[in-house]
Amino acid sequence: MLRTIVSTFLALAVGYGILVLLIDGLFQDGFQEMAISLMERCGMTHAQADLWYGRIFMDNKDLLVALGFILLFLIFFYFAISKITNYLQEIGQEIENILSESDEPVTLEPELRPIAERLNTLKMTLRRRELAANESEQKKNDLVVFLAHDLKTPLTSIIAYLTMLDEQPEMERDERVKYTHIALEKSLRLGELINEFFEITRFNLQDIVLEKERVNLSLMLEQLADESYAVLGSKSLTCSIHTDDDLIVDGDPDKLARVFDNLLRNAIAYSYPGTNIDIQASRERNLIVIVFTNQGDPIPQQKLTSIFEKFYRVDNARSSQTGGAGLGLSIAREITELHGGTIEASSSSYSTRFTVRLPSHQEQPAAKKKGRLK
Repeated sequence: MLRTIVSTFLALAVGYGILVLLIDGLFQDGFQEMAISLMERCGMTHAQADLWYGRIFMDNKDLLVALGFILLFLIFFYFAISKITNYLQEIGQEIENILSESDEPVTLEPELRPIAERLNTLKMTLRRRELAANESEQKKNDLVVFLAHDLKTPLTSIIAYLTMLDEQPEMERDERVKYTHIALEKSLRLGELINEFFEITRFNLQDIVLEKERVNLSLMLEQLADESYAVLGSKSLTCSIHTDDDLIVDGDPDKLARVFDNLLRNAIAYSYPGTNIDIQASRERNLIVIVFTNQGDPIPQQKLTSIFEKFYRVDNARSSQTGGAGLGLSIAREITELHGGTIEASSSSYSTRFTVRLPSHQEQPAAKKKGRLK
């Protein structure tokens, strides 16, 4: 707008100067004589040339002046916006530079430095996201390959032991019980691996939608510990739970149960045999704090912030017994944050702790009843 105003002012000023000083001033007589002389050369008489000069130039003087002003305005406006056009072309070229994945930084004219800085920030952000996506996809592909390989081991064992039981009906009872138990363990492990496949394929295919209601976390955590008794016993682990009474949150019970189940499964997978997993829940002001503590190998400090990334595993090397898809903690974080809470991890030489903080249920003040006298 400012450039348009300046262009208009310059066109009026220059046009007025040309009109007053040149056309109506210094060149008035000379221009008339030149025009009449030119028409005489075309075969007109002096009187005819003078008549046509009056009809063309004198009778249409206002129109010609207006056209002159418009022409001047367009000229000045072109020069005024040409700089902007050059700026836009430079910005367009640098955007193509960003899209072409070039490593060269964005460089613009000094007056466009703020835009150049923002474009460089955008470029770095896109690069980081691209690298993170590629890394995540590579981890996912690696885990699929590992899981496919691990599927063969329990399946082969199941087939071998069942074949042995089928072909030797006179086998000793103790041996039959032993082989049946081994086949059952391998079947359970095979089921876990298949579930991990479903977790991998499902993780990015659906958005988590919360269906909130009042949830008693005290009861949920106690029920979780009871349901995990068999799994804990199979690994010589115990679980103790200490919670305040009636810890109420507004949340999705199925999703929150998944958070705590993932945390407990993670603690079971990485606990030393014969140790205890401790679960504590208490109220701190407007928050409910839930802490899962297990005794196992410490997590390096530099990896504590990465364990909540999808497909991330601290040990990097899969184990046929504890190997997982690396989704449990990532899903737990996503669900917790959707509930307005936080989740964090800390580790020492003798224990690892996961802390979940969720907003507690706030009672809504009862609406005042309005009455009137009858």
